[in-house]
Amino acid sequence: MRFAYSVKQKMKIAVLLFCIMACTILIRLLEDKSVKSMNKSFVSLYNDRLIPATDLFYIAEYVDQKRSLVEEVLYAAATHPFNQAVLEQKLGRINAAIDSLIKDYEKTFLVKQEKEKIAELKAWLLGHSAVENKLLNAIAIQGVEKARLMYETFGRNAPGEIIQKLSELMRIQRQVGEELTKDTAFMVSGNKVYSSFQLALAILIGILIVGIVFTSNVVKISNDKFNLN
Repeated sequence: MRFAYSVKQKMKIAVLLFCIMACTILIRLLEDKSVKSMNKSFVSLYNDRLIPATDLFYIAEYVDQKRSLVEEVLYAAATHPFNQAVLEQKLGRINAAIDSLIKDYEKTFLVKQEKEKIAELKAWLLGHSAVENKLLNAIAIQGVEKARLMYETFGRNAPGEIIQKLSELMRIQRQVGEELTKDTAFMVSGNKVYSSFQLALAILIGILIVGIVFTSNVVKISNDKFNLN
């Protein structure tokens, strides 16, 4: 009977230890998954939010540079002679830089709102480039005065509209970044729960070890008394 009781108790302890081991492995897998998700979120914050936001800032700077170049020609040509070929080269380099930044931006992860806003931005940039070409042609054929009138009629507001579209994109960037930050904070809190559960399992294992040692001593003392009798 004592032997059977001892085997039964050992089986219970073995099953309990197996369950603890399974829980520990499961927690470990969940932690690894959480760490991978956090790493993915941090990478996304850098590659899909921080870098594109910087690109949007550079695009805004380039748009302002183009505005300054055009207005310098239109409003200061009388006192500051200009070379139209040089102006066209400068505008061409800036437009190429903007196109490159837009392409890089489109390679990142975009939410639905961003896709819509980037399409609007590209349309405005294309329209602004068309206006620039018309102004350059007008300067070459009709003179600065005519080109200035064209600019004041339908070209002056274009840079401001483009900056507005960029601001809207930056606002979306910030919103999505805040959502990623909240998700990361949730993952961190989940890891804290996993750590607390692991600590509880470690304490339970310690209690089981003490119980096993105590039970073994009791059984040994009982056996010794039985043998003496």
